[in-house]
Amino acid sequence: MPKGFLHIKDTDALVELVARLRKADYVTVDTEFLRDNTYWPKLCLVQVAGPDVAAIIDPLAPLIDLQPLLDLMVDPSVLKVFHAARQDIEIFLKLSGRIPEPLFDTQVAAMVCGYGDSVSYETLVAKIARAALDKSSRFTDWTRRPLSERQLQYAIGDVTYLRKVYEVLWADLEQTGRIDWLDGEMAILMDPGTYIVEPAQAYQRIKTRTHNRRFLGVLRELAAWREIEAQARDLPRGRMLKDDALLELAAHPPTSIEEMKQSRGVPKGFADGRLGPSLIEAVQRGLACPDDELPEPEHHPEAPRGVGPLVELLKVMLKLQCEDHGVAQKLVANSSDLEQIAGDDKADVPALKGWRREVFGDAALDLKHGRVALACEGRRIKLIRLGGAA
Repeated sequence: MPKGFLHIKDTDALVELVARLRKADYVTVDTEFLRDNTYWPKLCLVQVAGPDVAAIIDPLAPLIDLQPLLDLMVDPSVLKVFHAARQDIEIFLKLSGRIPEPLFDTQVAAMVCGYGDSVSYETLVAKIARAALDKSSRFTDWTRRPLSERQLQYAIGDVTYLRKVYEVLWADLEQTGRIDWLDGEMAILMDPGTYIVEPAQAYQRIKTRTHNRRFLGVLRELAAWREIEAQARDLPRGRMLKDDALLELAAHPPTSIEEMKQSRGVPKGFADGRLGPSLIEAVQRGLACPDDELPEPEHHPEAPRGVGPLVELLKVMLKLQCEDHGVAQKLVANSSDLEQIAGDDKADVPALKGWRREVFGDAALDLKHGRVALACEGRRIKLIRLGGAA
C-alpha cells in the first residue's frame, strides 16, 4: 500500500510541489478523468511522483491554477513517465496546447523488454514491484468530492509503483541496448495528429468497406458535421448521431426534412429540431462534391493466391523470433505485414526495416525462400538453416 502523499488543492502548494519535482530526473504521471457525457475528457485528478515525493493534485479545487504543472510537463530537463500514455497526453494537449516532453511510456518499453503485448500496469506492478494493486475504486466517479482515503490511495498507487517499474525497465533497455527501439512508438505519441481529429478526416474512424466514392463523399460530410457539432456542444459523438445512423444516411441520402424522418437511425424529433436543416446541408454538400474531389476508398491489399500456408508459417516464425529476442509480437509485425511480406520481398512494412528486420524480417525472407526451415525438437520449435544448424 502506498504511504503518505501530498494532497494539493491550491496554487501556492502546487508551486512548492513543482519546485521540488523540477530537481528530479524524472516524474511519474497519471490522471483520472471522465468522458462518459462529454466530447472532451473532464480532468478530475492528476497524480505525480518524483523519487522522494508523491502528490495528488485536485484540478477541481476552486483555488488552484494548473499552470505550474503544465509548465513542468514541458520542462526539457525532467523526463515524464506514463503508462499507456495516450489518453493522459490528450488531456494535457487540450489544456496547454503542448504534449508533455521528454516522454517515456512504460507500456511501450515493457513490450520492447518482452513483457507481452499491451501489458497492463497491474501486471507490471506484480512482476516488477512485487505488489498487488487494490482495484476496488476503479469505477469511482472522480468528479465527486470529498474523495475517500481509499480512493486517494488507489489513485496515488498509479504513480508510486510506476517509479520502480520505470527504473527497472530503463535499466533493462540500457543493458540490452534497446533504447532506440522505442523511437518510432514515441514519435507517434509525440505527434499532435495522434490526438486531434480533423473534421474532414473523421469519416475514416467509421468502419465501412465500400468502394462507392459518392457514398464516402456523403459520409465524409456527415462525419465532419457530427464532429464539429459534438465539439461545439462538448457531447460524445454518439450522443449526436450514432455511426449506424450516419452510414444509413450516406447510403440513402435524404434531400429534405421529411425524407430524413424516414431514416430509422435518426432519433424521433431530431429532424424537426435545430440540427435537422444543417444535417441536410451536409448531405447536399456530399452529393454536390465534384467527382475528382471525392474520397478514395481505403485500399485493403489482398494476399496473393496460394500464400496462405506461407503466412501461417510466418506467424510461427514471428512468435519464435520474438520469444527468442524477448520482444512483443505486436511491436514487430501484424497479420497485414506478414501477408505483404509473403507477396513481396520489398514490402514497405516496418518489419523489413531497422531493428525489426534484424529480429524478424531477415529470418522471414530466409524462410520464404527456403534458406531456413522450422523444425520440432520435443516441445520446442527451432530454426534450422538448410545444410546445417541455424
